[in-house]
Amino acid sequence: MAANVYASATVDDAPAEGAGRARVLGGATIDCPDVATRLTSVPERARPEVDKELAALDEQIAQAYRRLGESAEAVRQDPGFADERIVEPLGEERSATLERIVAAIDAAGDRPAGLEELADCTVRDSGNASAPPADGRIGGEQDDGGQDGGGQDGGGQDGEQGQGGNGGQAGNGPVAADYADITGAPAAPAEPERTEDASRGTFTSSCGVNENGLFNSDNVIAAPGVANGAHHFHDYIGNQATNAFSSDDDLAKADTSCEDPGDRSSYYWPVLRLQNGTQEQDAASPGGGIEGNAGEIVTPKEVTLTFVGNPRGEVTAMPRLLRIITGDAKSFVNGPANANASWSCTGFEDRQLKDKYPLCPQGSDVVRTFRFQSCWDGRNIDSANHRTHMAFTAADGSCPSGFRPVPQLVQRIVYDVDAPSLDDGGRTTPLFAVDSFPEQLHKPVTDHGDFINVFDEDLMREMVDCINGGRTCGAGADGGEEPGGEQPGGEEPGGEQSQEPTAAPENPGDGGDGGDGEGGDAGEQPGGGRPENPSEPPATEQPATEQPATEQPATEQPATEQPADEEPATEEPATREPATEEPAGESGAPGDGGDRPEVRVSPSAEENTEATGTGADNGDNTGDANAGNDDTGDGNGAPVDDGTEPQAVTGGLAETGAQLWPAAAGAVLVTAGVVVLRRVRRT
Repeated sequence: MAANVYASATVDDAPAEGAGRARVLGGATIDCPDVATRLTSVPERARPEVDKELAALDEQIAQAYRRLGESAEAVRQDPGFADERIVEPLGEERSATLERIVAAIDAAGDRPAGLEELADCTVRDSGNASAPPADGRIGGEQDDGGQDGGGQDGGGQDGEQGQGGNGGQAGNGPVAADYADITGAPAAPAEPERTEDASRGTFTSSCGVNENGLFNSDNVIAAPGVANGAHHFHDYIGNQATNAFSSDDDLAKADTSCEDPGDRSSYYWPVLRLQNGTQEQDAASPGGGIEGNAGEIVTPKEVTLTFVGNPRGEVTAMPRLLRIITGDAKSFVNGPANANASWSCTGFEDRQLKDKYPLCPQGSDVVRTFRFQSCWDGRNIDSANHRTHMAFTAADGSCPSGFRPVPQLVQRIVYDVDAPSLDDGGRTTPLFAVDSFPEQLHKPVTDHGDFINVFDEDLMREMVDCINGGRTCGAGADGGEEPGGEQPGGEEPGGEQSQEPTAAPENPGDGGDGGDGEGGDAGEQPGGGRPENPSEPPATEQPATEQPATEQPATEQPATEQPADEEPATEEPATREPATEEPAGESGAPGDGGDRPEVRVSPSAEENTEATGTGADNGDNTGDANAGNDDTGDGNGAPVDDGTEPQAVTGGLAETGAQLWPAAAGAVLVTAGVVVLRRVRRT
């Protein structure tokens, strides 16, 4: 081993009982072959024992990595120390464990060949010291203890940082070279072209963001029955009973954080932390600070769980309790073959990073996306290496021979974290990174996600029907898409329609989270004329002095269909739009309408009786029949009273009568005289 690989390893001040975090700042890590990925076939009867032994291999590596950090001084004095006291004992432990794995498989089936060759490990350069920033400092160079409580005070002693280090709050990453500006990231891969038979629908489940703080360092898929089998902490949403010891029955009966109680599925992923010196609840726990996972756990701002179809044909239902792991938690050492990390920023999701954390512009949030495998072998809900029962589609969207397409889970997690200050190692703005196995150094390429399907069968059938039918469904599909969908088709004068929402989308916009939940929100804004209408009636009291017609078309196109008639209609909104508030207290509103706008409204009200539909539309963006009826009711009632009363008061008949009454009286006298003369003649 080359001396400079671990020449700068240092040790934290340990607590009294000696259970302190190990810090390895020498740019070194331990590299062991991953046995789990090589085990493609294990008899069912042997799996519990094999899983237990595979977890033991992970524990052995974690302990060896810790010893490497604790042996800094010895390594400095004797470069052969690491081989003799760390690597060789590790190899012996692994050999014994591999023998037990072989024996367990042999007892239940065919003896596997070649496993013994996977025992040897090496200590190798992590590469963390090879790419410092321009000023020559490493991301983890925090020699003055600036990350108080993070154990960084020893980072610069003896001038060791000149040789580089693994950085981070716990000394095992990340470093400045693990970050990249999103604006320079490559474009995301193009989606396969959809055929005529493609299943185009989407089904979204809403399960929260783990706001209730359900964490553990288990992995019931990869290490069932083994506490701390993951050696890093996971966020959990959906199923609330997920831990290393959960049985299938436990999962089926558990509570769920999902809005639809029919989704008890388990969704989990490594937590994201700010390396700001915070001592979290797991600071002294296995899987947490003891294994180099330190700092403040960040609760996601948003989590979207969307199931999509296949570009070449229909999907079939996922089997209940299907398990899927996407990505590789050990890909820094294993290589990228199974890696599936994808990092980006809101507004820049057409660009994706695989092996770097994104540096997002101000106002943009960090996004991590998992696109799970969506081809199932049609037989197994799990496999020995937790991979071979599932596969990704080919570039054209087709599944491998013998596999069938199932709904693809696309998991999008958004974090409100700022771009770290790399020039000072995260002192000003802290570094962020995912939890990882200790020797994986929090590399972004190690990101991964886990899923266990515990959908009710009826709900799974509903999902499949929805996706194959090209619809948008699910508790998390918020109605935002529907208003957005109606808006282009129904609101022809789009120019004016878009003018009103332009200010609104700028607020939530943060860029182009277009297709996801935020896109839905954007969809609500234009259709947002609907919820925003109640805020416009106050404007209708101002429009009485301004031209409400200019606001009417902005929110309601039908007004533009009758521009010639809308001169009186400019006064109508004064009564009509308050009618949109009247459902809360309609009995008083008509009276108000009769008192105030009387004469001015009378002509408009008459027009309303001739064009009730238009009036209804103008009164409510949605063209809601109830709103229209309310308006028409006011129009019919007020004009009748207002129309008769003014005529009785200001009509010309009374004046005419007052001028003609003397003539009428004379006529009466003449008639009376004629009668008297007739009587006189008779007598």
